[in-house]
Amino acid sequence: MLSSAKLFCLGAILGALAATPAAAEEWLRPTAHGGEISRSVSRDGSTYTGSTTRTGPNGGTYTSSSKCVAGVVDRCARSYSGAGPDGQSFSGKRVSARGPFRGRSAGSFTGPNGNTVYGFRRWRR
Repeated sequence: MLSSAKLFCLGAILGALAATPAAAEEWLRPTAHGGEISRSVSRDGSTYTGSTTRTGPNGGTYTSSSKCVAGVVDRCARSYSGAGPDGQSFSGKRVSARGPFRGRSAGSFTGPNGNTVYGFRRWRR
């Protein structure tokens, strides 16, 4: 049986953990060939979110955003899009789940011509 002092300490620890603010990080830097990349990552409990934006020296852009939930089975979802300097664009989505013994992922990609390709993959650890 837990004494009242132990219960109080346990409650204080859990309260301190719940009051901890979400961790976040952002940065922006130039790339090697004259472009620019910015990244933002934040964490709230076991949920991680992030976004990336990249601009090339010739005007091409790439944007990606993702959300992951950590647990016994880690689950992630990511969407991305981009446009070349000539105006051609592409986009895609990917979801994945990875457990202690196996994982799987599924995604789609839409190219500049409007065609969409779907894919699915399973693997063992």
